[in-house]
Amino acid sequence: MRIDPELAATLAAVADEGTLDAASRALRITPSAVSQRVKTLEQQLGRILLVRTKPVRLTEAGESVVRLARQIALLEQDALTGLGVDDGIPTSRPVIPLAVNADSMATWFLPPLARLAERHGIDFDLHRDDQNFTARLLESGDVMAAVTSESAPVAGCSVSPLGVLEYRAAAAPGYAQRWFPGGVTADALAVAPFVDFDRRDTLQHEWLRTQGVSPEGIPRHYVPASHDYARAVELGLGWGMVPAVQEAAGLVHLGAPALRVQLYWQQWNLRSALLDTIAAEIAAEARAVLQP
Repeated sequence: MRIDPELAATLAAVADEGTLDAASRALRITPSAVSQRVKTLEQQLGRILLVRTKPVRLTEAGESVVRLARQIALLEQDALTGLGVDDGIPTSRPVIPLAVNADSMATWFLPPLARLAERHGIDFDLHRDDQNFTARLLESGDVMAAVTSESAPVAGCSVSPLGVLEYRAAAAPGYAQRWFPGGVTADALAVAPFVDFDRRDTLQHEWLRTQGVSPEGIPRHYVPASHDYARAVELGLGWGMVPAVQEAAGLVHLGAPALRVQLYWQQWNLRSALLDTIAAEIAAEARAVLQP
C-alpha cells in the first residue's frame, strides 16, 4: 500500500488551517475537493484520519500521515535546492513549523530565525508551549523540531543540548518592602502574591517548596506572556521566577536557589540540509546567550 503524497499534503493543510474551507482556500481548490481527497485517503488506508470538529482534530493515524506529508515536503525542498531550481525568489516558500517555549521566544530564539528567513527564503510557523510539553508536538507531527526540556529523544528524532536558562526569584523594590519588611521568611512567602505564567507553570511552586512553603492557597496572578510576565514582576504585581537574561535592572532577588532549566533541540531524524542549517544557527545563538 502506498500513501499518495498529494492526498497526504491535503490532510496536512486541513490540520494546519483548522477547517476544510480554510484548507480549500490555501490549496486553491474547492471544499468538496478537499473533503473528497481526505475521504479517499481514509478509504485507501482503512482508517479515520480526521475528526471533523471545529477546528478539526487529527486521529493518531492522521498524525502519522501528516508527519509523513511534512517530511516529504522538507525532502522535496532539499532536492529542489540541490538541483538549483529555486534560485531567485521562489514561487512557494517552504514553511518550517517549530515548537518553542515562551521564555526562549522572548529572549533569544527569534534573532536566528530572522537571519535564516533572510538567507534562505523560508517561513516559520511557531508553536508556543511550555518546554515540558513542546516534545508532544513532535510526536503528533505538528512540528519538525522543538526547543524542549526533555533529553530523551522522541521516536524518530535526534536530540542535542542547547544550554541552560536560569531563573531567579525576584520582585520590585516597593513590593519587597511591603511584603517582606522582616526579610523573605516562610511566613511572609505564605501570604505574598506571586505571578504565575499559566496553570502548567511550576517554577514558582518549585522555588516555594525549596523555602519550605506549600504553594497551595497563596494569592497569585496569571500572566501568560513572557514579556508581560517580566513586566508584571517589575511593576510589583507579585514576585516571580524571572529568566536571568530577561531581568530588569533594580529588581530585588529573594534568595537562593536559582532554578536552572536545561534546554535541548529535538528534530526529525532526517538527512535534511535545510533542517540541519536551522539547527546549526539556533545552536550558535544558544551558545552565545544561554549558560553552558
